[in-house]
Amino acid sequence: MPLFSLDDLHAAARRIAPLVPPTPQYAWPLLAERTGCEVWLKHENHTPAGAFKIRGGIIYLDRLLDTSPGLKGVVTATRGNHGQSIALAASRLGLASVIVVPEGNSEEKNTAMRAFGAELHIAGRDFDESRVHAARIAAERGFAMVPSFHADLVKGVATYALELFTAQPELDAVYVPIGMGSGICGLIAARDLLGLKTQIIGVVAEAAPALADSFEAGRPMPAKSAATFADGMACRDPDADAFAIICEGAARVVRVSEDEIAAAIRALFADTHNTAEGAGAAALAALLKDGAAMRGRRVGLILSGGNIDTDRLATVLGGGTPKP
Repeated sequence: MPLFSLDDLHAAARRIAPLVPPTPQYAWPLLAERTGCEVWLKHENHTPAGAFKIRGGIIYLDRLLDTSPGLKGVVTATRGNHGQSIALAASRLGLASVIVVPEGNSEEKNTAMRAFGAELHIAGRDFDESRVHAARIAAERGFAMVPSFHADLVKGVATYALELFTAQPELDAVYVPIGMGSGICGLIAARDLLGLKTQIIGVVAEAAPALADSFEAGRPMPAKSAATFADGMACRDPDADAFAIICEGAARVVRVSEDEIAAAIRALFADTHNTAEGAGAAALAALLKDGAAMRGRRVGLILSGGNIDTDRLATVLGGGTPKP
């Protein structure tokens, strides 16, 4: 059963548009030369938060406030883009927001979340440990705990898929990074609602393989670690609901190395003069890894975000690969 209807998706797009105008999708000729494909790059790095997640935050919190009008605040855990989304959407609605990030999290993403109005807490060795701390704060303060995956989050982020498929309905395949799953699930949902045949290809970091392992095994399989510099994909415990949608609707899941992600960031900068964070470059890394198998096809790539710290970007543009 679909998570939402096509009418629901169009309504979400109308609700989001005043804050997040439709982002462009461009066919960059140098990317075509590099890959041997007609490549349409969806620029979710051009949203007010620099990433696709803002769409989900708006729809989720609007719906939450409709059903809980006396709500005072929200809490969530994140590595950055989800937190920026919730902080920005909460500020817009007059809600307090508490964001929990793991130790060693991106300082620039932390600064951005504070700028959007969040109270930031640093707790846990990784995202999954941060979630435990966030749940504790929510219980103590009586705030709502915002999950990383929910039908309303998916409906919000699916609006970028609606834009892409409306502009380019004849894509053979779309590559998309996978974190907790809202982005890829939004693409699958929009494709199915529009009756398209486009293959959806998920991408994970080799260093954070939980979703790829789970996809291949046919059941959720947590990983022991998620030590990737592409923090948008640094999840080690798959969400069961997201996994079910991915397992049914994705064609396959591709693993990419840290060096391949860094090389894709450099390629995007050279070919489009756009800055991509690690997860944002993962789609191109996977297409390049697939190589000749995709030549001559019409392909969409989701540049999911551009929020990479300055020191990491300097390392990448200097030819290196950042440490996790």
